[in-house]
Amino acid sequence: MSITPWDNGSRLYRTLLLSGMASIFLGIVLSILATALSAQWLYWPALICIGAGLATHVSAQVIRFRDARARQAGRPRD
Repeated sequence: MSITPWDNGSRLYRTLLLSGMASIFLGIVLSILATALSAQWLYWPALICIGAGLATHVSAQVIRFRDARARQAGRPRD
């Protein structure tokens, strides 16, 4: 039996985790493009994407802890 967070995580956890990672990736790509093209106007959208991705990723971890606590108490997940 696997005890990884991915296998035990709810659909909400997986969705938030992947969305956060995708947003961080998009922000990094935008940041690289802004630097390569010397387009200063592109830095703010890059920072916003990275910040939103981090917030989403942290919320996924909160959901993971909530699910683990419910599983430990014997309650079913949502």
